[in-house]
Amino acid sequence: MGTATAARYRASWRNWAGNITAAPARVVAPASVGEVQEAVRRAAEDGLRVKAVGTGHSFTAAAATDGVMVRPQALNGILGIDRAAGTVAVAAGTALKDLNRALAAEGLSLANMGDIMEQTVSGAVSTGTHGTGRDSASLAAQLRGLEMVTADGRLLACSEKENPEVFAAARVGLGALGITTALTFAVEPLFHLTAREEPMRFDRVTAEFDEHVAENEHFEFYWFPHTGNCNTKRNNRSQGPAAPPGPVSAWIEDELLSNGVFQAANSLGRAVPAAIPAIARVASRALSARTYTDIPYRVFTSPRRVRFVEMEYALPREHAVGALRELKAAVDRSRLRISFPVEVRTAPADDIALSTASGRETAYIAVHMYRGTPYQAYFTAAERIFTAYGGRPHWGKVHTRGAEYLAAAYPRFGEFTALRDRLDPDRLFGNDYLRRVLGG
Repeated sequence: MGTATAARYRASWRNWAGNITAAPARVVAPASVGEVQEAVRRAAEDGLRVKAVGTGHSFTAAAATDGVMVRPQALNGILGIDRAAGTVAVAAGTALKDLNRALAAEGLSLANMGDIMEQTVSGAVSTGTHGTGRDSASLAAQLRGLEMVTADGRLLACSEKENPEVFAAARVGLGALGITTALTFAVEPLFHLTAREEPMRFDRVTAEFDEHVAENEHFEFYWFPHTGNCNTKRNNRSQGPAAPPGPVSAWIEDELLSNGVFQAANSLGRAVPAAIPAIARVASRALSARTYTDIPYRVFTSPRRVRFVEMEYALPREHAVGALRELKAAVDRSRLRISFPVEVRTAPADDIALSTASGRETAYIAVHMYRGTPYQAYFTAAERIFTAYGGRPHWGKVHTRGAEYLAAAYPRFGEFTALRDRLDPDRLFGNDYLRRVLGG
């Protein structure tokens, strides 16, 4: 293996949020599927575990390893487009931002996506990354096929027709079944979305939540703790033409308020926690209503340069409002000081074993804290509420649940672990996080 394409070196690793570190024995950057296979075989021979890691946007140690860390970014780009089938095959290390731009250049788009597009496609899919949607949400639910290198060094192709029992589970695989090398997504002709952003009071948006979800293809809102204020966003398909925010408006909303001023406000709040409620009241009133139209990735995604730590739970959708009201009451009666808004999104039920939306209509509630600010008390209070409703933690975000809880939360949990026992009996792809959440 040439050092130019698959360098091996000892290095420390830190995730995007800075809350997870690892010291792998070696790091490999394969430039071909064959080099991934060789890395897996050599790890097994050397008695080392092996994990792939993308851009480190997970807040858990899902990709951390003390063995061989595989960096797949050299495996990138579109591998093929099948316009008749409405699919695109893409290499696993491709960044979502690069995929979105390449698809747009081909007149194509994913149906839905999350609000950050820095992740690799394989990392985003394997942890269950999702957007918000009445009819579509997670990236994994848009998969039509994938290829992965298994513990014995084989390249295994999976789809509804080929190794369907593996495909059923591996779409949200947590890196536990193998190293993904390519994914095939369903795509469709490029379309326009009209976004309507509107401030709304907490009591109104929670009272009308079901109505907003039913009436909009994509609905989400943010509640600002210590206030009764929310900001709502409704995205719906339109005929166009594109009418993006003007450069001044976009800079004010997306750069100044969402990144620049927000960064300064969080820094002040970290230094002077008592100031946070007043800051929240000002921040929650700073955003104004606006409407704009553009191609999907420019509407769904936005820059996120203010670093934070996040917990997100997937709840049965019918319990979302009750849980959110409990969270608000808990914050109001506590001494907690929360400078980040709480995000609420939805997803339809899907059929993926470990998808957070598996088998049920879902609402997501995400809580955040500015990086460097103690978050344990807030997250503990939120997690207590979410788990009381049978919530499922996002696999890539902070949580404390283990295999016993998760086995009860996921009806098909045993299906996944049995497949893992078959594909990776020696836990070549294991790590401490997987031991906690999957057992064994």
